[in-house]
Amino acid sequence: MQDVITAITRAARNLFDPRIVAIVFLPMLGSVLLWTVLAWLFWSSWTGGIAAAMASTTVAGWLQGWSAMWVIDYTASFLVLVGLLPAIYVTALLMTEIFAMPVIVRFVAERHYPELARAEGGTLAGSLVNAATGIAVFALLWIFTLPLWLTGIGAVLAPLLTSAWLAQRLFRYDALAEHASRGEFARLVRESRGDLFLLGILVSLLLYVPVVNLLVPVLGGLAFTQFGLARLARLRS
Repeated sequence: MQDVITAITRAARNLFDPRIVAIVFLPMLGSVLLWTVLAWLFWSSWTGGIAAAMASTTVAGWLQGWSAMWVIDYTASFLVLVGLLPAIYVTALLMTEIFAMPVIVRFVAERHYPELARAEGGTLAGSLVNAATGIAVFALLWIFTLPLWLTGIGAVLAPLLTSAWLAQRLFRYDALAEHASRGEFARLVRESRGDLFLLGILVSLLLYVPVVNLLVPVLGGLAFTQFGLARLARLRS
């Protein structure tokens, strides 16, 4: 628990370093801009496709009898909006992995762990496989937990927990890829699974804070790098 708090407080302080300030808003703003453009171009196609699929169901027959087909159009728009939220978040995380994590790992290592040797147990292929697997599982979790959105508190807890899982899955690999060996990485993940998930929850909670949520991808990268390198240094000592 102490390592989790230390990691996230150090990450918050690191946000004000010039090297981090230069990239801190890029992932989230870039993702929002990308999906805004895509929504503007394809909104009618997306909502129309969902509405057409719903129009062939039994429920649509009932709605037609009640002259309430407008419910399908509103439901289609709602489902597209619900789908855009995880898409924006996942895209921001991927942009952070590709563009920001090399800068973040170098910065944290030089600033806080200059004596930590590099074992380079991670690879680009490993990072890609890890990201693809994580996103696939996240997508399934998001779909299966959609009914929980109707329970009130589930609308908060379900996306929080799934986002936390994805964050720790993606960032833990890239945070340690350059410095940990494969054996060290496997051991750290095995022994720190609970703390990694807790750190993911704390980072994901900030997604609900306006303006601050724009910083979350880079803040998460910093926090997981701080946590991972601290645990690696302790393991080797």
